[in-house]
Amino acid sequence: MTQPKDTPHLVDRSGRSYGLAEPRWRGEDGGPLMLSPLSGITPSQVDATERSLWRYGAAIPVNPAARVSLGEGFTPQVPLDWQGRKIHFKLEWFNPTSSFKDRGTAVMVSHLASLGVTELLEDSSGNGGSSVSAYCVAAGIQAKILAPATMSEAKILQCRAFGADVELYPGTRDEVAEEALRQSASVFYASHNWHPFFLQGTKTIAYEMWEMLGFRAPDNVVLVAGAGSVVLGCDIAFTELLEAGQIDRRPRLLVGQPESWAAIADGVNGSSTAPSPRTPTIAEGASISAPVRLREVVDAIRRSNGAAIAIDEESIRASLRQLLARGLYAEPTSAVAVAALDRYIANGTIGADETTIVVLTGSALKAADTMAALI
Repeated sequence: MTQPKDTPHLVDRSGRSYGLAEPRWRGEDGGPLMLSPLSGITPSQVDATERSLWRYGAAIPVNPAARVSLGEGFTPQVPLDWQGRKIHFKLEWFNPTSSFKDRGTAVMVSHLASLGVTELLEDSSGNGGSSVSAYCVAAGIQAKILAPATMSEAKILQCRAFGADVELYPGTRDEVAEEALRQSASVFYASHNWHPFFLQGTKTIAYEMWEMLGFRAPDNVVLVAGAGSVVLGCDIAFTELLEAGQIDRRPRLLVGQPESWAAIADGVNGSSTAPSPRTPTIAEGASISAPVRLREVVDAIRRSNGAAIAIDEESIRASLRQLLARGLYAEPTSAVAVAALDRYIANGTIGADETTIVVLTGSALKAADTMAALI
């Protein structure tokens, strides 16, 4: 079905389009969906009276009457001296369930609630499940969370505290995703890794960067990637702002991944060797071997003239200690971005006078066991 060009709609990889009135999570081709390109907004369209990501509501195609909000977004962007240069750190644990996932979940659940969805299934290694559980109870939707049996106790508790049905599955993160696909035959699958409206929430992190820098773009955004939703969110937002004439260049997206889970880095770098063995990592939030939107994430990084590198476990641990020494209680997954930052500074990718933002994805309060072992 072809949608009018100026009407927001979903598009699959084959080019087929779908309206927004049905709760669809993938295309007829079996692949992921993306929202059709939207116009960027101007500073005058930012609702300064709204202290949440909904201040950018003019850029989010969700009925305002259907919004489900717990105050997500508009997180601090703290400038710190790092190796003699000013680096801005985006502290995403200030979101309601202490991770960036609340951005995507708020928009995804708002959209699904507007369509009358009353029950859904999410698969997660932790933060996504916590977030979906919180927003579903706020929206009056019953959530089932399918998670690896190794999921941290703190995250399991958070899901159950919000009334979600938690099923722990004895397998890897990828095997959990496969089981969720099987169960999707009987309950609506609202995976944050699959649903296109999740990306409409994650893109607000880039709108905040733009606004907090005085409505201008940074030179670099340094990120950890598992499935790559923040990478895609930044790509979507900066594309919108570029096409609206609000920024004059596309910021470089500089990505780090745990070395045993570096599918995106391998894709960006054109690696032809066999992937590294999938060994456990303390950066559990980034332990995804087959990202659903791998090709889209790789394209986004390349489009920005960015880069992606693999980070070894000892470097992740060392970077986590660096964060702790600065008073930043970030989850181990966030430390991948910091280790990547140091590498990009050392190899000259990041210049001394460039404006750089590092995204710290979540709080270490939800990784107590891992933190105790590290400390």
